[in-house]
Amino acid sequence: MFDKILIANRGEIAVRIIRACRELGVRTVAVFSEADRGALHAQIADEAICIGPAATKDSYLNVKAILAACELTGAQAVHPGFGFLSENAAFARNCERCGVTFIGPLAESIDLMGDKAQAKKTMKDAGVPVVPGSEGVVKSIEEGKQIAADIGYPIMVKASAGGGGRGIRLVNSENELEAAMTAAQQEALNFFGNDEVYIEKFIVNPRHVEIQILADTHGNVVHLGERDCSMQRRNQKVLEESPCPVMTEELRAKMGDAAIKAAKACNYRNAGTIEFLLSGNDFYFMEMNTRIQVEHPVTELVTGIDLVKHQILIAAGEKMNLCQEDIKLSGHAIECRINAENPYFNFRPSPGKITALHMPGGPGVRIDSAVYQGYVISPHYDSMIAKLIVYAPTRTEAIKKMKWALAEFLVEGVDTNIDFQLNLLRDENFENATYDIGYLSRTQIMKQPK
Repeated sequence: MFDKILIANRGEIAVRIIRACRELGVRTVAVFSEADRGALHAQIADEAICIGPAATKDSYLNVKAILAACELTGAQAVHPGFGFLSENAAFARNCERCGVTFIGPLAESIDLMGDKAQAKKTMKDAGVPVVPGSEGVVKSIEEGKQIAADIGYPIMVKASAGGGGRGIRLVNSENELEAAMTAAQQEALNFFGNDEVYIEKFIVNPRHVEIQILADTHGNVVHLGERDCSMQRRNQKVLEESPCPVMTEELRAKMGDAAIKAAKACNYRNAGTIEFLLSGNDFYFMEMNTRIQVEHPVTELVTGIDLVKHQILIAAGEKMNLCQEDIKLSGHAIECRINAENPYFNFRPSPGKITALHMPGGPGVRIDSAVYQGYVISPHYDSMIAKLIVYAPTRTEAIKKMKWALAEFLVEGVDTNIDFQLNLLRDENFENATYDIGYLSRTQIMKQPK
Protein backbone atom coordinates (compact mmCIF):
# COMPACT_ATOMS: atom_id res chain seq x y z
CA MET A 1 0.00 0.00 0.00
CA PHE A 2 1.13 3.55 -0.67
CA ASP A 3 2.33 5.77 2.17
CA LYS A 4 1.42 9.03 0.44
CA ILE A 5 -0.83 9.98 -2.50
CA LEU A 6 -1.00 13.29 -4.34
CA ILE A 7 -4.45 14.35 -5.58
CA ALA A 8 -4.12 16.11 -8.93
CA ASN A 9 -7.52 17.78 -8.76
CA ARG A 10 -9.66 20.20 -6.79
CA GLY A 11 -13.16 20.63 -5.40
CA GLU A 12 -15.42 17.88 -4.11
CA ILE A 13 -13.61 15.01 -5.85
CA ALA A 14 -10.31 16.00 -4.21
CA VAL A 15 -12.06 16.06 -0.82
CA ARG A 16 -13.66 12.68 -1.59
CA ILE A 17 -10.29 11.13 -2.40
CA ILE A 18 -8.65 12.60 0.71
CA ARG A 19 -11.36 11.03 2.87
CA ALA A 20 -10.90 7.63 1.21
CA CYS A 21 -7.15 7.86 1.82
CA ARG A 22 -7.74 8.62 5.48
CA GLU A 23 -9.76 5.45 5.87
CA LEU A 24 -6.93 3.49 4.29
CA GLY A 25 -4.31 5.14 6.52
CA VAL A 26 -2.62 6.89 3.58
CA ARG A 27 -1.23 10.42 3.85
CA THR A 28 -2.33 12.95 1.24
CA VAL A 29 -0.89 15.86 -0.72
CA ALA A 30 -3.21 18.48 -2.18
CA VAL A 31 -2.21 20.74 -5.05
CA PHE A 32 -3.92 24.07 -5.51
CA SER A 33 -3.87 27.12 -7.76
CA GLU A 34 -3.44 30.65 -6.48
CA ALA A 35 -7.22 31.06 -6.81
CA ASP A 36 -7.75 28.03 -4.56
CA ARG A 37 -5.63 29.03 -1.57
CA GLY A 38 -8.73 28.91 0.64
CA ALA A 39 -10.12 25.73 -0.91
CA LEU A 40 -11.25 22.94 1.40
CA HIS A 41 -9.11 20.26 -0.24
CA ALA A 42 -6.00 22.35 0.39
CA GLN A 43 -6.97 22.80 4.04
CA ILE A 44 -7.75 19.20 4.98
CA ALA A 45 -4.93 17.35 3.19
CA ASP A 46 -1.82 16.42 5.17
CA GLU A 47 0.25 18.64 2.87
CA ALA A 48 -0.65 21.25 0.26
CA ILE A 49 1.42 22.83 -2.50
CA CYS A 50 0.61 25.72 -4.82
CA ILE A 51 1.29 24.72 -8.42
CA GLY A 52 0.52 27.90 -10.34
CA PRO A 53 -1.88 30.71 -11.25
CA ALA A 54 -5.65 30.41 -11.53
CA ALA A 55 -5.71 29.40 -15.19
CA THR A 56 -6.02 25.62 -15.45
CA LYS A 57 -3.30 25.37 -18.09
CA ASP A 58 -0.88 26.88 -15.60
CA SER A 59 -1.98 24.85 -12.58
CA TYR A 60 -4.24 21.79 -12.66
CA LEU A 61 -3.08 20.92 -16.19
CA ASN A 62 0.56 21.75 -15.43
CA VAL A 63 2.14 18.30 -15.61
CA LYS A 64 5.65 19.49 -14.73
CA ALA A 65 4.44 21.28 -11.61
CA ILE A 66 2.38 18.30 -10.46
CA LEU A 67 5.23 15.83 -10.93
CA ALA A 68 7.61 18.25 -9.21
CA ALA A 69 5.18 18.32 -6.27
CA CYS A 70 5.33 14.51 -6.16
CA GLU A 71 9.11 14.59 -6.02
CA LEU A 72 9.17 17.33 -3.40
CA THR A 73 6.70 15.59 -1.07
CA GLY A 74 7.67 11.98 -1.74
CA ALA A 75 4.20 11.05 -3.01
CA GLN A 76 4.29 7.55 -4.49
CA ALA A 77 1.06 7.79 -6.47
CA VAL A 78 -1.22 10.32 -8.13
CA HIS A 79 -5.01 10.17 -8.13
CA PRO A 80 -6.32 12.36 -10.99
CA GLY A 81 -10.02 12.34 -9.98
CA PHE A 82 -12.19 13.26 -12.97
CA GLY A 83 -11.67 16.00 -15.55
CA PHE A 84 -8.34 17.79 -15.89
CA LEU A 85 -5.63 15.11 -16.44
CA SER A 86 -7.73 12.06 -15.55
CA GLU A 87 -7.94 10.77 -19.13
CA ASN A 88 -4.61 12.12 -20.35
CA ALA A 89 -2.48 9.19 -21.51
CA ALA A 90 0.66 11.33 -21.76
CA PHE A 91 0.27 12.30 -18.10
CA ALA A 92 -0.13 8.64 -17.12
CA ARG A 93 3.06 7.79 -19.03
CA ASN A 94 4.96 10.67 -17.45
CA CYS A 95 3.93 9.49 -14.00
CA GLU A 96 5.25 6.01 -14.68
CA ARG A 97 8.53 7.41 -16.11
CA CYS A 98 8.99 9.34 -12.87
CA GLY A 99 8.34 6.26 -10.76
CA VAL A 100 4.92 7.52 -9.63
CA THR A 101 1.89 5.23 -9.84
CA PHE A 102 -1.02 6.63 -11.83
CA ILE A 103 -4.23 5.61 -10.05
CA GLY A 104 -6.17 4.70 -13.15
CA PRO A 105 -5.87 2.55 -16.26
CA LEU A 106 -2.83 1.96 -18.43
CA ALA A 107 -1.95 4.77 -20.82
CA GLU A 108 -2.56 2.40 -23.72
CA SER A 109 -6.14 1.82 -22.55
CA ILE A 110 -6.74 5.56 -22.23
CA ASP A 111 -5.43 6.09 -25.76
CA LEU A 112 -7.57 3.32 -27.18
CA MET A 113 -10.80 4.41 -25.52
CA GLY A 114 -10.07 8.12 -25.98
CA ASP A 115 -10.14 7.71 -29.74
CA LYS A 116 -13.89 7.24 -30.13
CA ALA A 117 -13.69 5.83 -33.63
CA GLN A 118 -11.02 3.27 -32.66
CA ALA A 119 -12.92 2.45 -29.46
CA LYS A 120 -16.01 1.66 -31.49
CA LYS A 121 -14.06 -0.69 -33.76
CA THR A 122 -12.49 -2.40 -30.73
CA MET A 123 -15.91 -2.93 -29.16
CA LYS A 124 -17.39 -4.27 -32.39
CA ASP A 125 -14.52 -6.77 -32.71
CA ALA A 126 -15.11 -7.83 -29.08
CA GLY A 127 -18.79 -8.57 -29.74
CA VAL A 128 -20.14 -5.53 -27.92
CA PRO A 129 -23.20 -4.03 -29.69
CA VAL A 130 -22.35 -0.73 -31.39
CA VAL A 131 -24.42 1.95 -33.08
CA PRO A 132 -24.37 1.54 -36.90
CA GLY A 133 -22.03 4.04 -38.53
CA SER A 134 -18.59 4.61 -39.99
CA GLU A 135 -15.87 2.04 -39.35
CA GLY A 136 -13.48 4.79 -38.32
CA VAL A 137 -12.92 8.48 -38.94
CA VAL A 138 -14.65 10.03 -41.94
CA LYS A 139 -12.07 11.60 -44.23
CA SER A 140 -14.29 13.53 -46.64
CA ILE A 141 -17.77 14.95 -47.15
CA GLU A 142 -18.31 12.48 -49.98
CA GLU A 143 -17.48 9.53 -47.72
CA GLY A 144 -19.77 10.97 -45.08
CA LYS A 145 -22.64 11.26 -47.54
CA GLN A 146 -22.24 7.64 -48.61
CA ILE A 147 -22.16 6.35 -45.03
CA ALA A 148 -25.19 8.44 -44.08
CA ALA A 149 -27.10 7.17 -47.10
CA ASP A 150 -26.29 3.57 -46.14
CA ILE A 151 -27.42 3.83 -42.49
CA GLY A 152 -30.17 6.41 -43.04
CA TYR A 153 -30.88 9.79 -41.50
CA PRO A 154 -30.93 11.18 -38.85
CA ILE A 155 -27.25 10.76 -37.99
CA MET A 156 -24.76 12.17 -35.50
CA VAL A 157 -21.39 13.62 -36.44
CA LYS A 158 -19.04 13.18 -33.47
CA ALA A 159 -15.50 14.23 -32.64
CA SER A 160 -13.23 11.20 -32.50
CA ALA A 161 -11.28 12.66 -29.56
CA GLY A 162 -14.39 14.22 -28.03
CA GLY A 163 -16.05 14.37 -24.69
CA GLY A 164 -18.26 16.63 -22.59
CA GLY A 165 -20.72 17.16 -25.42
CA ARG A 166 -18.17 18.95 -27.63
CA GLY A 167 -17.79 18.33 -31.36
CA ILE A 168 -21.24 16.76 -31.78
CA ARG A 169 -23.83 17.67 -34.41
CA LEU A 170 -27.23 16.19 -35.24
CA VAL A 171 -27.88 15.93 -38.98
CA ASN A 172 -31.40 15.29 -40.29
CA SER A 173 -30.77 15.36 -44.03
CA GLU A 174 -27.98 15.35 -46.61
CA ASN A 175 -28.17 19.09 -47.25
CA GLU A 176 -27.20 19.69 -43.59
CA LEU A 177 -24.24 17.31 -43.58
CA GLU A 178 -21.42 19.46 -44.97
CA ALA A 179 -22.06 22.38 -42.61
CA ALA A 180 -22.45 20.03 -39.64
CA MET A 181 -19.21 18.17 -40.37
CA THR A 182 -17.29 21.42 -40.81
CA ALA A 183 -18.66 22.83 -37.54
CA ALA A 184 -17.95 19.62 -35.61
CA GLN A 185 -14.42 19.44 -37.01
CA GLN A 186 -13.68 23.05 -36.08
CA GLU A 187 -15.05 22.64 -32.56
CA ALA A 188 -13.11 19.40 -32.10
CA LEU A 189 -9.90 21.08 -33.25
CA ASN A 190 -10.46 24.00 -30.87
CA PHE A 191 -11.19 21.84 -27.81
CA PHE A 192 -9.17 18.66 -28.40
CA GLY A 193 -6.50 19.63 -30.94
CA ASN A 194 -7.85 16.91 -33.24
CA ASP A 195 -10.39 17.59 -36.00
CA GLU A 196 -11.19 13.95 -36.83
CA VAL A 197 -14.88 12.99 -36.75
CA TYR A 198 -16.94 9.88 -37.26
CA ILE A 199 -20.60 9.20 -38.06
CA GLU A 200 -23.23 7.22 -36.14
CA LYS A 201 -26.88 6.49 -36.67
CA PHE A 202 -28.98 8.73 -34.43
CA ILE A 203 -31.01 6.52 -32.11
CA VAL A 204 -34.33 8.27 -31.56
CA ASN A 205 -35.32 8.88 -27.93
CA PRO A 206 -32.97 6.41 -26.20
CA ARG A 207 -31.98 6.35 -22.55
CA HIS A 208 -28.37 6.91 -21.47
CA VAL A 209 -27.48 3.94 -19.26
CA GLU A 210 -23.94 3.27 -18.09
CA ILE A 211 -22.34 0.27 -16.42
CA GLN A 212 -19.73 0.70 -13.69
CA ILE A 213 -16.82 -1.74 -13.81
CA LEU A 214 -13.82 -2.52 -11.63
CA ALA A 215 -10.80 -4.42 -12.95
CA ASP A 216 -7.67 -5.36 -11.05
CA THR A 217 -4.16 -6.21 -12.24
CA HIS A 218 -4.79 -9.93 -11.75
CA GLY A 219 -7.30 -10.31 -14.58
CA ASN A 220 -10.46 -9.97 -12.49
CA VAL A 221 -13.26 -7.79 -13.88
CA VAL A 222 -16.68 -7.19 -12.31
CA HIS A 223 -19.56 -4.86 -13.05
CA LEU A 224 -21.50 -3.03 -10.36
CA GLY A 225 -24.80 -2.55 -12.10
CA GLU A 226 -26.03 0.49 -13.95
CA ARG A 227 -26.79 4.18 -13.64
CA ASP A 228 -29.47 5.99 -15.64
CA CYS A 229 -28.03 9.33 -16.77
CA SER A 230 -30.73 10.31 -19.25
CA MET A 231 -31.57 13.63 -17.60
CA GLN A 232 -29.25 15.83 -19.62
CA ARG A 233 -29.12 19.29 -21.13
CA ARG A 234 -26.74 20.01 -24.00
CA ASN A 235 -25.19 16.56 -23.52
CA GLN A 236 -24.34 17.42 -19.89
CA LYS A 237 -25.76 15.25 -17.10
CA VAL A 238 -28.08 16.93 -14.59
CA LEU A 239 -29.40 14.06 -12.45
CA GLU A 240 -28.43 10.41 -12.19
CA GLU A 241 -30.02 7.39 -10.52
CA SER A 242 -29.33 3.75 -9.83
CA PRO A 243 -30.73 1.34 -10.70
CA CYS A 244 -32.23 2.35 -14.04
CA PRO A 245 -36.01 2.44 -13.48
CA VAL A 246 -36.78 0.43 -16.64
CA MET A 247 -34.06 -2.20 -16.14
CA THR A 248 -34.81 -5.92 -15.95
CA GLU A 249 -32.55 -8.59 -14.47
CA GLU A 250 -32.12 -10.18 -17.90
CA LEU A 251 -31.17 -6.90 -19.56
CA ARG A 252 -28.81 -5.98 -16.70
CA ALA A 253 -27.02 -9.31 -17.13
CA LYS A 254 -26.61 -8.72 -20.88
CA MET A 255 -25.36 -5.16 -20.47
CA GLY A 256 -23.06 -6.16 -17.62
CA ASP A 257 -21.60 -8.96 -19.71
CA ALA A 258 -21.04 -6.53 -22.60
CA ALA A 259 -19.31 -4.08 -20.24
CA ILE A 260 -16.95 -6.79 -18.99
CA LYS A 261 -16.15 -7.76 -22.59
CA ALA A 262 -15.41 -4.11 -23.31
CA ALA A 263 -13.04 -3.83 -20.35
CA LYS A 264 -11.18 -6.99 -21.29
CA ALA A 265 -10.92 -5.90 -24.93
CA CYS A 266 -8.83 -2.88 -23.94
CA ASN A 267 -6.83 -4.62 -21.19
CA TYR A 268 -8.49 -2.37 -18.64
CA ARG A 269 -7.64 -1.96 -14.99
CA ASN A 270 -9.04 0.23 -12.19
CA ALA A 271 -12.50 1.88 -12.22
CA GLY A 272 -14.21 2.67 -15.51
CA THR A 273 -17.62 3.20 -17.02
CA ILE A 274 -19.11 1.81 -20.22
CA GLU A 275 -21.80 4.12 -21.57
CA PHE A 276 -24.65 2.68 -23.62
CA LEU A 277 -27.70 3.98 -25.46
CA LEU A 278 -30.73 1.93 -24.46
CA SER A 279 -33.72 1.72 -26.81
CA GLY A 280 -36.32 -0.80 -25.67
CA ASN A 281 -34.34 -3.99 -25.05
CA ASP A 282 -31.61 -3.03 -27.53
CA PHE A 283 -28.46 -1.31 -26.33
CA TYR A 284 -25.43 0.12 -28.11
CA PHE A 285 -21.93 1.04 -26.96
CA MET A 286 -21.45 4.80 -26.89
CA GLU A 287 -18.08 5.36 -25.19
CA MET A 288 -15.91 4.36 -22.25
CA ASN A 289 -14.92 6.79 -19.51
CA THR A 290 -11.51 5.71 -18.25
CA ARG A 291 -11.81 7.33 -14.81
CA ILE A 292 -14.05 7.67 -11.79
CA GLN A 293 -17.34 9.37 -12.67
CA VAL A 294 -19.02 12.40 -11.11
CA GLU A 295 -22.05 10.19 -10.45
CA HIS A 296 -20.18 7.31 -8.78
CA PRO A 297 -21.90 7.86 -5.37
CA VAL A 298 -25.22 6.38 -6.52
CA THR A 299 -23.45 3.12 -7.35
CA GLU A 300 -21.68 3.15 -3.98
CA LEU A 301 -24.99 3.53 -2.17
CA VAL A 302 -26.84 0.70 -3.92
CA THR A 303 -23.90 -1.73 -3.81
CA GLY A 304 -22.20 -0.77 -0.54
CA ILE A 305 -18.84 -0.74 -2.38
CA ASP A 306 -16.42 2.18 -1.99
CA LEU A 307 -15.18 2.79 -5.54
CA VAL A 308 -12.45 5.28 -4.66
CA LYS A 309 -10.88 2.98 -2.07
CA HIS A 310 -10.97 0.16 -4.59
CA GLN A 311 -9.22 2.40 -7.13
CA ILE A 312 -6.38 2.93 -4.69
CA LEU A 313 -6.15 -0.74 -3.67
CA ILE A 314 -6.12 -1.87 -7.31
CA ALA A 315 -3.38 0.64 -8.20
CA ALA A 316 -1.36 -0.71 -5.27
CA GLY A 317 -1.50 -4.14 -6.91
CA GLU A 318 -3.96 -5.77 -4.54
CA LYS A 319 -6.36 -8.42 -5.78
CA MET A 320 -10.05 -7.57 -5.61
CA ASN A 321 -12.01 -9.46 -3.01
CA LEU A 322 -15.13 -9.12 -5.18
CA CYS A 323 -16.84 -11.79 -7.27
CA GLN A 324 -19.69 -11.01 -9.64
CA GLU A 325 -22.13 -13.17 -7.70
CA ASP A 326 -21.33 -11.18 -4.54
CA ILE A 327 -22.47 -7.87 -6.03
CA LYS A 328 -26.12 -7.13 -5.37
CA LEU A 329 -28.06 -3.94 -5.98
CA SER A 330 -30.26 -2.92 -3.06
CA GLY A 331 -32.60 0.05 -2.83
CA HIS A 332 -32.51 3.16 -4.98
CA ALA A 333 -30.17 6.19 -5.11
CA ILE A 334 -30.54 9.55 -6.85
CA GLU A 335 -27.91 12.25 -7.34
CA CYS A 336 -28.63 15.91 -8.14
CA ARG A 337 -25.80 18.16 -9.26
CA ILE A 338 -26.10 21.48 -7.46
CA ASN A 339 -24.48 24.20 -9.56
CA ALA A 340 -23.88 27.92 -9.12
CA GLU A 341 -25.89 28.95 -12.16
CA ASN A 342 -29.19 30.53 -13.08
CA PRO A 343 -31.33 27.96 -14.95
CA TYR A 344 -33.85 30.60 -16.02
CA PHE A 345 -31.24 32.76 -17.76
CA ASN A 346 -29.76 30.03 -19.97
CA PHE A 347 -27.96 28.46 -16.99
CA ARG A 348 -25.63 31.43 -16.73
CA PRO A 349 -22.75 30.71 -14.30
CA SER A 350 -22.95 32.59 -11.00
CA PRO A 351 -19.50 32.97 -9.42
CA GLY A 352 -19.24 34.84 -6.15
CA LYS A 353 -19.16 34.52 -2.38
CA ILE A 354 -21.48 32.14 -0.54
CA THR A 355 -22.86 34.37 2.22
CA ALA A 356 -25.11 31.76 3.85
CA LEU A 357 -25.17 27.97 3.53
CA HIS A 358 -27.24 25.16 4.99
CA MET A 359 -26.91 21.65 3.62
CA PRO A 360 -29.52 18.95 4.29
CA GLY A 361 -28.84 15.84 6.32
CA GLY A 362 -30.51 12.87 7.94
CA PRO A 363 -30.66 9.13 7.23
CA GLY A 364 -29.94 8.27 3.62
CA VAL A 365 -28.72 11.76 2.68
CA ARG A 366 -25.16 12.25 1.43
CA ILE A 367 -23.42 15.48 0.43
CA ASP A 368 -20.21 15.45 -1.61
CA SER A 369 -18.99 19.05 -1.58
CA ALA A 370 -16.02 21.31 -1.00
CA VAL A 371 -17.81 24.60 -0.28
CA TYR A 372 -18.51 26.34 3.00
CA GLN A 373 -20.05 29.59 4.18
CA GLY A 374 -17.75 32.39 3.05
CA TYR A 375 -16.32 30.29 0.21
CA VAL A 376 -15.79 32.20 -3.04
CA ILE A 377 -16.83 30.34 -6.19
CA SER A 378 -14.21 31.14 -8.80
CA PRO A 379 -15.12 31.97 -12.40
CA HIS A 380 -12.10 29.94 -13.51
CA TYR A 381 -13.51 26.49 -12.75
CA ASP A 382 -16.59 24.30 -12.91
CA SER A 383 -19.67 25.78 -11.26
CA MET A 384 -20.68 22.68 -9.28
CA ILE A 385 -21.27 23.50 -5.60
CA ALA A 386 -22.20 20.03 -4.40
CA LYS A 387 -23.57 16.64 -5.27
CA LEU A 388 -26.69 15.85 -3.27
CA ILE A 389 -27.29 12.10 -3.10
CA VAL A 390 -30.14 10.27 -1.40
CA TYR A 391 -30.77 6.58 -0.75
CA ALA A 392 -34.04 4.81 0.08
CA PRO A 393 -35.50 1.29 -0.24
CA THR A 394 -37.56 2.22 -3.34
CA ARG A 395 -37.44 4.78 -6.14
CA THR A 396 -40.66 6.42 -4.93
CA GLU A 397 -39.20 6.88 -1.46
CA ALA A 398 -35.92 8.16 -2.92
CA ILE A 399 -37.79 10.80 -4.94
CA LYS A 400 -39.66 11.94 -1.84
CA LYS A 401 -36.43 12.10 0.15
CA MET A 402 -34.68 14.10 -2.57
CA LYS A 403 -37.57 16.59 -2.70
CA TRP A 404 -37.32 17.47 0.98
CA ALA A 405 -33.53 17.42 0.87
CA LEU A 406 -33.57 19.95 -1.97
CA ALA A 407 -36.14 22.04 -0.08
CA GLU A 408 -33.76 22.15 2.91
CA PHE A 409 -30.73 23.12 0.81
CA LEU A 410 -30.02 26.83 1.29
CA VAL A 411 -27.37 28.80 -0.59
CA GLU A 412 -27.24 32.60 -0.51
CA GLY A 413 -24.90 34.96 -2.33
CA VAL A 414 -24.99 33.14 -5.67
CA ASP A 415 -27.69 31.75 -7.94
CA THR A 416 -28.17 27.97 -7.97
CA ASN A 417 -30.14 25.34 -9.85
CA ILE A 418 -31.79 23.98 -6.67
CA ASP A 419 -35.29 25.13 -7.67
CA PHE A 420 -34.75 23.70 -11.14
CA GLN A 421 -33.83 20.30 -9.67
CA LEU A 422 -36.87 20.45 -7.40
CA ASN A 423 -39.13 21.20 -10.37
CA LEU A 424 -37.57 18.29 -12.22
CA LEU A 425 -38.27 15.92 -9.30
CA ARG A 426 -41.91 17.07 -9.33
CA ASP A 427 -42.29 16.44 -13.05
CA GLU A 428 -44.81 13.71 -13.83
CA ASN A 429 -42.69 12.12 -16.54
CA PHE A 430 -39.71 11.90 -14.21
CA GLU A 431 -41.81 10.40 -11.44
CA ASN A 432 -43.20 7.84 -13.92
CA ALA A 433 -39.73 7.20 -15.41
CA THR A 434 -41.08 7.98 -18.89
CA TYR A 435 -38.17 10.13 -19.95
CA ASP A 436 -35.24 9.76 -22.33
CA ILE A 437 -31.98 11.47 -23.21
CA GLY A 438 -33.73 14.29 -25.08
CA TYR A 439 -36.45 14.97 -22.52
CA LEU A 440 -35.03 18.17 -21.06
CA SER A 441 -34.63 19.70 -24.51
CA ARG A 442 -38.36 19.18 -25.17
CA THR A 443 -39.80 20.38 -21.86
CA GLN A 444 -40.40 23.71 -20.17
CA ILE A 445 -38.63 22.66 -16.94
CA MET A 446 -35.44 24.40 -17.97
CA LYS A 447 -37.18 27.54 -19.24
CA GLN A 448 -39.40 28.79 -16.45
CA PRO A 449 -40.13 27.98 -12.80
CA LYS A 450 -43.40 26.29 -11.90
